[in-house]
Amino acid sequence: MMNPIQARFATLMGHNAQAPCTPVLLTADLARRLLARLDSLRLFAHGYPLLTNLTHGRVTPEDMLDFAYRHGLDGLSLHLLDGEHNSLSRMPAERLAAFADKARGLGLDVHLEISSTLPADVDQAVTVARAIGSRNIRVYSRYEGHLSRVMGIIEDDLRRLARLADEHDLNFDFEQHEELKSDEIATLLRRVGHPRLNALFDFGNMINACEQPLPALANLAPFIRQVHLKGVRVVPEANGFGHYGVLQGSAEDQLPGARMLLELLLLGESTPQVVAFILEQENHYIAPAFRQVGEEADPFIVYREMSETPLPPGYSLEQMLADEHRWANDQVRYVRELLAQMRLLAELTLADAAVA
Repeated sequence: MMNPIQARFATLMGHNAQAPCTPVLLTADLARRLLARLDSLRLFAHGYPLLTNLTHGRVTPEDMLDFAYRHGLDGLSLHLLDGEHNSLSRMPAERLAAFADKARGLGLDVHLEISSTLPADVDQAVTVARAIGSRNIRVYSRYEGHLSRVMGIIEDDLRRLARLADEHDLNFDFEQHEELKSDEIATLLRRVGHPRLNALFDFGNMINACEQPLPALANLAPFIRQVHLKGVRVVPEANGFGHYGVLQGSAEDQLPGARMLLELLLLGESTPQVVAFILEQENHYIAPAFRQVGEEADPFIVYREMSETPLPPGYSLEQMLADEHRWANDQVRYVRELLAQMRLLAELTLADAAVA
């Protein structure tokens, strides 16, 4: 018979985990490993939870540093374009230097994100990264064409990224962003085979590529360095699945979030493999299906626009601006509560083993 600690852990890990999903037994060894990983976990803020505020000038990139500091986070992951005229991409050199000084003063690391692997976009990101002292850049590609052609173009881009990474002491992490399946990205990363070129795992994007979360995580596991945490409701479509952004951990969230978080925490042998768990709440974000059930061997990949969240029906701009702050705060609280549950169960397991 399962003891209460194991029963609670099994319930937590089994939430929204579709069969077949091998149960995890919280042994004393796993508990010790989990506690060590929880102690070293690095949580980052992200610009997307406050995207409407950034777009309308109510929040600036500097304000995002304040948000991360107020919540005791380890850093900020920010898209180069977030904030429009206030964005990192449009800051003069003096303001970039001041931004970097502020981040250092607050003890925060800054990771950059762009929605491209085009040379001009990458070069701009590298210039900004060097100006602010960032060493981590998230990328993804948005090419159109048959899969074989798209994969070839991306491979060429990734080889260029590898050269830039060596030249400028950078890391590039390719996100699975709805149009490519996890095993296709893993194939590309294996072909290039460069230690500074890895993956960012997003909690929900595999849905749009017609994949399930845990198998997608397993496919990308050897390469995952960064993670986007979020909540998602799955939206069935004619021959595939889209997703709708919801509050992480809410009743609407259909992801096996606790199990994914555990698997990601445990990646890496002697040291943690994931360097940043990024809080990317995307409430009301709409993402259509990109890959289809029963598609042909070399499917046509349609062009993908950059992510944005329109005002939900019935929402005023002022309501969205106000609610984004609450939703961003709620995600920090929820993730911290989930991590605290994991810590408590690990500690109870060790205490139970000590008296057994």
